[in-house]
Amino acid sequence: MGPMCDLLWSDPDDRGGWGISPRGAGYTFGQDISEQFNHSNSLSLISRAHQLVMEGFNWCHERNVVTIFSAPNYCYRCGNQAAIMELDDNLKYTFASPP
Repeated sequence: MGPMCDLLWSDPDDRGGWGISPRGAGYTFGQDISEQFNHSNSLSLISRAHQLVMEGFNWCHERNVVTIFSAPNYCYRCGNQAAIMELDDNLKYTFASPP
């Protein structure tokens, strides 16, 4: 489907390397892939969304990847919290729950 689809739909996974996504679009990627991507691009963090996490945000891959979900009680039935990531002028981040 193309690179934009892969970027939007790919999800971190506990297994290493690349895998086929159970969502049917994009891929799964392991900690080795996120570490390699961050290193190759001089990054310290991949911040992503578009995947439900119950606490609003969730770290994985030894804090190389964070998933943020900003829709509380998704579809009025999931009972999840929401979160936003705030960056200051020095790119230090904090997480907050929307009011």
